[in-house]
Amino acid sequence: MIDYITEIIGSLRRNLLRTLATGFAVASGLFLLIVLQGAGNGIIHTFEQNSEDFAFDAIYIYPGFTSKPFEGMKEGRSIRLDESDAEVSEKSFINEVTSAIGQCSQKVTSASVGKNHLSGVTLEGVQPSMQEMDATKLLEGRFINKIDIDEHRKVIVISDLHVKDLFKKGENAIHRQVRIDGISYTIVGIYKDNAMNRNNMFYAPYTTVRTIYGKGKFVEALNLKVKNLDTEEANEAFEEKYRKVMADKHSFDPTDESALWIWNNASSNADMNKASNILHTALWVLGLLTLLSGVTGVSNIMLISVKERTHEFGIRKAIGAKPHNIISMVVMESIVITTIFGYIGMLLGVGFCEYMDATVGSQTMDMGVFQQKYFVDPTVDIGTCIQATAVIIIAGALAGFFPARKAAKVKPIEALRG
Repeated sequence: MIDYITEIIGSLRRNLLRTLATGFAVASGLFLLIVLQGAGNGIIHTFEQNSEDFAFDAIYIYPGFTSKPFEGMKEGRSIRLDESDAEVSEKSFINEVTSAIGQCSQKVTSASVGKNHLSGVTLEGVQPSMQEMDATKLLEGRFINKIDIDEHRKVIVISDLHVKDLFKKGENAIHRQVRIDGISYTIVGIYKDNAMNRNNMFYAPYTTVRTIYGKGKFVEALNLKVKNLDTEEANEAFEEKYRKVMADKHSFDPTDESALWIWNNASSNADMNKASNILHTALWVLGLLTLLSGVTGVSNIMLISVKERTHEFGIRKAIGAKPHNIISMVVMESIVITTIFGYIGMLLGVGFCEYMDATVGSQTMDMGVFQQKYFVDPTVDIGTCIQATAVIIIAGALAGFFPARKAAKVKPIEALRG
């Protein structure tokens, strides 16, 4: 075995230029595949990070104004949703809607703590399930609970940005009082503000807002938690069916999209998953084509190598070498080359991905009100690296096997003439 390995190493050294050319084709193919996969993962991870604060199983329904006449009624009518619409949503869509809750809101003139004031704040009356439905992340305290709803408590949950505006740095805001249009509310929780969708909201118990501002049974929005809406087609069918049910209840044209506004996060999630799958597929196709170019280079070089060594193979057979000895020697040479240079290409690819992560991955875009990373974690998992390396080693072995098998079948006298 030692003699066998020594012979292979000696052959590679005697043909150093050919060995380096073969190795370069292998290393470059694997390097480009890993870099492409890393860059693609960086884009996909960016999408995932940007959307981690979104609830993709939620659909928000807002009333609007009719834009089409219907059954003798003119366009321009105001559609008003009420608490019964939440019950209809759950009963009519058992397979799609897991829960439906109403939401009422009130624009307030000012919110103040001592001399610090905020304007343009919206007081949102919500149910406890709104935290999960809206993917609200609490930093301190708690969210609105059932006792708050039952007892009509004057408590609120505010964002971390509101805390900075209303309180001094390091000052505890939990259990502090905030005056909202002359009424005192107690802060019970602080949530993480989603800078991409900043809406300046204070969350309060639904019953409290409804009672204080005389909302009655009407709601400003319906929030639906949904399931089984994983494709674009399923979401489109649901929206069409839902609009028809609401049109029958509130007497408007089912095709009138202005009468009922539907903000569908589930559809956005389906679109994002589809885009991610397309990107993954495209990157793998490009990567495999890159590997194919490397394999083609290896095949061509191994074919030339075998042709150049036809005379040598003739001598080996003349002194007793079997065809399988010649084939195994050529295949082993090919495997040694692809393994060594494949590993080098893999290390270079991983190193370049780490370089991208350390440079481009740490940079952010300034969007005015917030900053956002645009290339997150452009790295490749170890499984992808091993699979790609294994593919090119196997391809290299096959690239050496077929021309070697052909050469091994040549008779010694013909080989010596060559």
